[in-house]
Amino acid sequence: MLKRLAIAVAILGSLPALALAHGPSRQKVTESIEINAPVDKVWAVVGNFQDINWLPIVAKTEGTGGNDVNATRKLTLKNGGIVEEQLDKYDAEEHTYAYEITKVDVKVLPVNDYSAHITVTANGDKSTVEWKGAFYRGYMLNDPPPELSDEVALKAVTGLYKDGLAALKKKIEGGS
Repeated sequence: MLKRLAIAVAILGSLPALALAHGPSRQKVTESIEINAPVDKVWAVVGNFQDINWLPIVAKTEGTGGNDVNATRKLTLKNGGIVEEQLDKYDAEEHTYAYEITKVDVKVLPVNDYSAHITVTANGDKSTVEWKGAFYRGYMLNDPPPELSDEVALKAVTGLYKDGLAALKKKIEGGS
């Protein structure tokens, strides 16, 4: 009985240390924007997985597989960085798709295990575009360097989504 009690005390005593020894937490970002255009017009721009020219940081998109599940695209960014992505789900009728990053240097985008959904919803004669992502910071172990922290990853993805959605709105509403 004393031996069991000693083991229980040892296990309970180690719990605070175990709580501190976990790695990064999954981070989530959701951004949306209302666009003064019908859903089909917005989906015509957003819904082609192979063409993300509305995203300001992208210089060139190359891909294979169209809008079929497992299609891939390679984004060459204006700063020379490369991001490789794969389409996981696609539903043209519901105006939504999901994708993941399969390869990226954390110096380009400070995240790991990134997945996202883009959805266009009709709102009368307007549309709402929602971009949701989930990811881990760029450094998967404890005590990340400052440039690969949760805060930096959140800031990078939030900025990407806000800038991208603003550019999408301008492209569709402004015709450019």
